Amino acid sequence: MRVAVAGGSGLLGSAIMPHLESRGHRVLQLVRREVKDPEREIGWNPASDRIDAAAMQGIEVVINLSGENLGSGLWTKEKKRKILSSRVDSTALLARTVAAMEPKPKLFLSASAVGYYGNTGDDVVNEEAPSGSTFLAHVCRKWEAATAPATEAGIRVVVFRLGVVLSKVGGVLEKTLPLFKLGLGGKLGDGRQYMSWVTSEDVARAMEFFISNEQARGPINLSTPNPVTNAEFTTELGKAVKRPTWFRAPEFMLRGALGQMAEEMLLASCRAIPERLSDAGFRFKHPELPEALAAVLA
Repeated sequence: MRVAVAGGSGLLGSAIMPHLESRGHRVLQLVRREVKDPEREIGWNPASDRIDAAAMQGIEVVINLSGENLGSGLWTKEKKRKILSSRVDSTALLARTVAAMEPKPKLFLSASAVGYYGNTGDDVVNEEAPSGSTFLAHVCRKWEAATAPATEAGIRVVVFRLGVVLSKVGGVLEKTLPLFKLGLGGKLGDGRQYMSWVTSEDVARAMEFFISNEQARGPINLSTPNPVTNAEFTTELGKAVKRPTWFRAPEFMLRGALGQMAEEMLLASCRAIPERLSDAGFRFKHPELPEALAAVLA
């Protein structure tokens, strides 16, 4: 199929686009800069509500990965505005665009996050669980609601709620791996908070699954069936790099240094399971953390 990817230059796009191309799909990337190759790129600029609608004609699948990096910089008022607007504005523009197209795309895939559920402690949450009260939960609600024009136009919409994505080229591993390799890795707070996770390879495989499985629609948790506590993650990553993990970052230190970002990204707990994805027949290549880390770090 002809697939358009927004946000393709990031961690997820670098895994998804080559995977889909290897499976025979023709992938075009939405770019904010000047288009250099019309056969592979489509111009757009969500900040100015602009997209080359003519170049979108013939696109059968749209994958939306756009959004300001959550982990870069403190969550100032301006940073939080960018986190929200970068997700909502891009999603709304794409949803309106696909809704107006003729013929319409068959599928609109839009990212969200398990942050939708907020801080859920030890409770296991599936897609039926209510949204939380945190800033990230608010962002996810607005983000997902922005897909409405596509749904109302009769397009199949999948909102995939991502867990923490494990990859060597970005995200949590890129930031923490150097410390762990030096033997300076350790728990965050008491380490009891749950982390829902998935490898970038399984994210790419899931995109292909969504394209081929027409029963998949609505919100779907995209994280493995085996969330782990921060303490478990710390232990397994230490084993993977053959280094001790004696250190611990106290909660007060994390809150003092990083503020709300630490509260919601490092210390909050989310034990999400992919109930709808598993029921639809998807099987993770890396369902267990030790094997996943070995594959990612190989």
